[in-house]
Amino acid sequence: MPIYPAGSLNTAALTAPDLYIQLIPPKTRYINGVATDILGIVGIADWGPVNSATLIGSPGDASQKFGTQAVRKYDLCTAIAVSIQGGAANIRAVRVTDGTDTAATSTLKDTAAATGATLTAFYTGTLGNSLSATLATGSAASSWKLTISLPGVSPEVFDNITGTGLALWQNIVSAVNNGQSGIRGASQLVVATVGATTLAPVALTQTVAFTSGTSGNTTLTDAVLVGVDGVIGSARKGMYSLRGTGAQVANLVDVTDSTQWPTMLTYGLSEGCYMVTQGIAGASYTTVATALTTAGCDSYALKVLSGDWVYWQDQVNGQQRMIAPATFSAAKIASLSPHQNALNKSITNAVSTQRNLAQQPYSIAEIGAINAARLDVITNPCPGGSYFGHRSGLNCSSNSAVNGDNYTRMTNFISLTIAASFGGVIGELQTPDVRRTTKSTMESFLQNLVDQGMIGDVNGGAAFSVQIDAANNPDSRVALGYMQADVQVKYLSVIRYFLVNLEAGQSVSIVASATPRAA
Repeated sequence: MPIYPAGSLNTAALTAPDLYIQLIPPKTRYINGVATDILGIVGIADWGPVNSATLIGSPGDASQKFGTQAVRKYDLCTAIAVSIQGGAANIRAVRVTDGTDTAATSTLKDTAAATGATLTAFYTGTLGNSLSATLATGSAASSWKLTISLPGVSPEVFDNITGTGLALWQNIVSAVNNGQSGIRGASQLVVATVGATTLAPVALTQTVAFTSGTSGNTTLTDAVLVGVDGVIGSARKGMYSLRGTGAQVANLVDVTDSTQWPTMLTYGLSEGCYMVTQGIAGASYTTVATALTTAGCDSYALKVLSGDWVYWQDQVNGQQRMIAPATFSAAKIASLSPHQNALNKSITNAVSTQRNLAQQPYSIAEIGAINAARLDVITNPCPGGSYFGHRSGLNCSSNSAVNGDNYTRMTNFISLTIAASFGGVIGELQTPDVRRTTKSTMESFLQNLVDQGMIGDVNGGAAFSVQIDAANNPDSRVALGYMQADVQVKYLSVIRYFLVNLEAGQSVSIVASATPRAA
C-alpha cells in the first residue's frame, strides 16, 4: 500500500495491482496579510552594521546595536527614539557612513612587548573607542581569562583558556572568534587575530583600551542616505538596504533635497513602501510646493510635509530639539492599521512646531492651500481638539481617487499580501480546481478584511470582486501560460469634510416626532 504526495504518481500508467493512496492538500486555503507596521529608518550612528537592515523593537535594542542618540543631523538613534515614542515597535534601521569609517583596535602584549593578539572592534565607529579588554589569570589552574567590556553592554568573558606560547595566543583568538563550545558563543564586540610571538602574556593582568575608531560622519549629504542599488560586484547602500525587509513605510532621516524625491518615489513604487519626507526647516509651504512641482513627483508612493519642523524633548541630552516632521509622520503612519488615515490622529510626543512656537497658527485658508499643494503639515490644533496631528492625510498624487494615506497603505498591503501568497501557483497546471482554489482563497482573504471593517461599501454594495474564468482567460492566453485574476476592492472613504446644516432662530418651526424618544 504505497502512499504518494499528490502529483508524484502517474495514475495513467500503473502496472502493479495494489492500493495506492494520494495525499491531497485541502482545497480551501487561508492566507494571512503581511505585516504593515514595519518602519524603515536610514541614518548615521557611531556603532553597528553599515548598510544592513537591523531589527529594532525597543530603546534597549537601539542603544546596544547603534549607540546613544546625539544632537546632529541624520542621527539614526534620535529618529528611533522619536519613532518608538510615536508608537512604532517594529523598526528596520540602516546605518550609513561616508566611507571613511574605521574600527577601533587594541593589542594584547607578551613579555617582550610584542603583539600576542590584535583585537578589532566588531563594528566601525567612535563607540568602539570605549571598548576595553582585560587578560588575567583564569578560574582553573594554569589558565587565562579574557574579559571584553563596552559601557552599557554586558561584559563578554572567555574563561579557562589554556596553552603556552603561540598555542595560548591561538586559543585566545579562537575563543573570541568561535566561542567556547558549550560555554559561550563568539564575541559580538570584537574580532581577534593572532600575532607571531611564542612568549607568554606580559603579566598576570593587563588591561588595554581601544583607539582609532571613526564613524565616517564627516562628509555626509542627503544622497548618502538615499544610497545606490546593488549591482554585480557591489552591495546595496542607504535606502536600498531596506529591500526585502517588508518595510511599508520609510523615513530617510532629515533628508530635504527635493532632487532626491524622484529616486525615493521610484523605490517606493517598486517595493510597495510609503516614502515620507519634508522640506527644509523653516521653508514655507509655498516654497516646498514649488520644489515638489519642480521635482515632478505626482504619485501615491511619496508623502511630503512642509518645512514646519517639530520640537521634541530629548531626555537623554536634556534639551528640546527641532526634529524633521517626517520622523513623527512615518512613525505615526506605520503604527496605524493600513485602512486608517493619519489625518487628525494625535501625535503625542510632539512638543511644538516652528509655527506654533512663533504663535503663528495656520488659518483655514492656509490649511486649504497646503492640501491643494499636495502637502501635509503637523500642527496644533486639529479638528478633533488641541493636540498635534496631520492636517491633510495626503500623499503627493494629484488624483483625488488615490491621494489619501489610506490608499497608499491599503493598496500596498493587499498587493504585497497577494504577491506573498500565490507564488505557488507558478508551475501548476491551469485546471478548474486551480482556478477555483485561487479564487476562493483570494475571496476569503478579502472577506476577512470586510469582517474587520477595513474595506466595504457603506451604502450596501459589494466590497470586492474576484474573477478567474474563461471570460478573462481565453484559450489564446491560456495556451501561452497566462492565468489572470481581475480583482476589485472598494476602500472605505475617509471623512474629510463634515457639513452640518443648522437652521436656528425664533421663527423656526419644528415638527416633533410622534415616536417617543428613548430614555
